[in-house]
Amino acid sequence: MIVIRKPKIWEALVPIIGMAIIIVYSMIVLKIDPHIPIVISTVLAGIMALKVGCTWFEIRDGMIESIYRAVEALVIVMIVGMLIGSWVLAGSVPAMIFYGLELISPKYFLPTGCILCAIVSVATGSAWTSGGTIGVALMGIGTGLGINPALTAGMVVSGAYFGDKISPLSDSTNVAAAAAETDLYLHVKSMMYTTVPSFIIALVLYFIVGLKYNSSTVNLENITLIKNALSSSFNISPWLLIPPIVVLITAVKKVPAIPSLLIATIVGGIFAIIFQNASFVDVLNVLQDGYVGETNIAIVDKLLTRGGVNGMLWTISLIIFALCFGGILEKARFTEVILEKLIQYVHSVGSLVATTIVTGILCDFVLTDQYLANIIPGRMFYKVYDDMGLERYYLSRTLEDGGSLWSPMFPWNGCGAYQSATLGVPTFSYFPYVFLSLINPIVSIFMAYMGIAVFRKKLEENGIEIIEVENLNELDNIRNR
Repeated sequence: MIVIRKPKIWEALVPIIGMAIIIVYSMIVLKIDPHIPIVISTVLAGIMALKVGCTWFEIRDGMIESIYRAVEALVIVMIVGMLIGSWVLAGSVPAMIFYGLELISPKYFLPTGCILCAIVSVATGSAWTSGGTIGVALMGIGTGLGINPALTAGMVVSGAYFGDKISPLSDSTNVAAAAAETDLYLHVKSMMYTTVPSFIIALVLYFIVGLKYNSSTVNLENITLIKNALSSSFNISPWLLIPPIVVLITAVKKVPAIPSLLIATIVGGIFAIIFQNASFVDVLNVLQDGYVGETNIAIVDKLLTRGGVNGMLWTISLIIFALCFGGILEKARFTEVILEKLIQYVHSVGSLVATTIVTGILCDFVLTDQYLANIIPGRMFYKVYDDMGLERYYLSRTLEDGGSLWSPMFPWNGCGAYQSATLGVPTFSYFPYVFLSLINPIVSIFMAYMGIAVFRKKLEENGIEIIEVENLNELDNIRNR
């Protein structure tokens, strides 16, 4: 008879440390894709799960359950691939690049682009939609202006995840509120205290970095070359901006993500037939295989060659392998053991917030899923927040300050894999330039230690006195009176 026991801390750490070593060595030294290294890491996790008493069937169920939770996200990835392909064929992406090169000043490109991505994410509730639409166009504009693609991608991710985080329509925002069992709008209001200052700091940094890009440093010949290539290959017209507007309209009407993206894809296909004289077969092919640039201008072809279901299979396979790894860790209780160890270091509001944020980032790194990065710390820490007299929406805010904002920072995380594939920049390349994700946890922890915007429960609620405490030691003294 096989008995499942609680793993020891070293047993829980073996697959995590092993994955870190295997993936970092494979990607940095061997310079190979992360897929097979994650498969090897998953095998290691499975061996350790067997060691603590899990059966093969339990390991299998852990992997399947993990994948099941992400099925909708995987479908969205495929649809976004179709959408990008249809929008390029329709001329919508080329039109956004063309007009962007005419209208956006190089000096203000980074903060302007960041704000645009934030607006789209707030309206749609999706950083993925923002990255796959306006983000793709901004990558093209940035290339034309001679801006480092990694910097542009970091700017896109910052804006996209700011908007996603504060949007009531966002899945991750709703998941964080649900995990903490708090009101959605109180949760969004609470996030403003840390996220808005962090976003403003990020915009200032993008403005400062962007100052070195001005009319004298930009290669005007390069811009002219790109615009001529686009105008000679596509019929550029303001009407081609309608498909992106469709996405915003469906968002306002609160149409769910999948039908909204499908509608935008269909509109793109229709516009391709009307404005670019594409055939129905051309549209179907580009939905499957993506668009292949044939302008004979290398820089333009690289911008336009993207999209399609096939173009997203690299990302989808990576997400599935990573979810298998995270599912085993969850089923074997490795994650639970590590988080319990972290709780031992919580002695004040500041250390509680810091531990919650670090735990969310750790879950992003290990479990490869932003929803789990909100759910697991939320369920692990809610009692500590209650014991210290803190509001649940203070917990939900802290969950997002770490778990949500760091989800696009690792290439094996579903969000990181998606943004990297969509924007055409490796995750670790844009990592240093995602200023919002780097700044927000620091701001949140600093404010907690300084006692700024720390939301405590009312002194009396439903006739029950609630005593505020600064740390758990004080709580124990009160209990022992």
